Amino acid sequence: MSGLRVLAAALAALLGSAWGGPAAAVEVLTGTLKSVAERGEIVIGYRESSIPFSFVEGKSADGSPRVIGYTIDLCGEIVDDIQKEIGRPLKVRYERVTPDSRIAAVTAGKVDLECGSTTANAERRRQVAFSPVDYISATKLLVKRGSPIESYRDLGGKRVVVTAGTTNEKAVRDLLAKLKIQAEVLTAPDHAASFAMVKAGQADAFALDDILLYGLIAADGPAGAAYTVLPDKLSYEPYGIMFRRDDPQLASVVTNTFIRLAESRELRWTYERWFLKRLPNGERLNVPMSNDLRTSFQLIGLAEED
Repeated sequence: MSGLRVLAAALAALLGSAWGGPAAAVEVLTGTLKSVAERGEIVIGYRESSIPFSFVEGKSADGSPRVIGYTIDLCGEIVDDIQKEIGRPLKVRYERVTPDSRIAAVTAGKVDLECGSTTANAERRRQVAFSPVDYISATKLLVKRGSPIESYRDLGGKRVVVTAGTTNEKAVRDLLAKLKIQAEVLTAPDHAASFAMVKAGQADAFALDDILLYGLIAADGPAGAAYTVLPDKLSYEPYGIMFRRDDPQLASVVTNTFIRLAESRELRWTYERWFLKRLPNGERLNVPMSNDLRTSFQLIGLAEED
């Protein structure tokens, strides 16, 4: 058995032990599947400015925000499979969440799937469940071009803004404390507001996942050329779609959706649509898939086979 297949077998065993067997083998609907079947509606938690994962671009025909993005597309595939599982169509309703509100929205049942740019770490797994990894990022710093800040080591006496409720906030505070760097850490309610503080000169740097920083720069059009992302990686950030814990039927559907998309290569095509092709505003991120993410997708596609 190849190295990849050995790892895939381990992944399959882990998924099976953690989440149970396919929901199709269970005759009675439980948890989220039962709830959405009874309501005839599934609620998707979205983010306003997590480009290219989950963001708003204009208005839909009914006047509501037009929610699009890489993770929104993946969640659409999950919804399709949930509808097949329960045997009826569902109305999809979008509910805005913020970094501060997203976990509570899932645990309280306000949203059924949180489709944004959320890091799947051990602390959060004690409260919620996650899909297989859909992206791998790292905390980095955005600064204005020409800034004297060329590294996190230059943050002494500077102001760093972070979005409240993100893992980036802890990463920055821990790093500053460890290195005994005296810097002021500011918070803003969402990524767009954090970026705006740098633009207005209210903050000298913005700490966030690198791909989200690239997305904000791209969405800013020609004005984005005034900003750059420093190369230092301050933390490791594997993303996943978030849903309620202890819900084996939903977990099985989510996992099987990822397996289906990996086997058909739709995971790769969806990635390319949002990270390599033009965004709605005409800009490109031009972020090739990392080797770590490519291997993760390969393992997902091999899991069922082994």
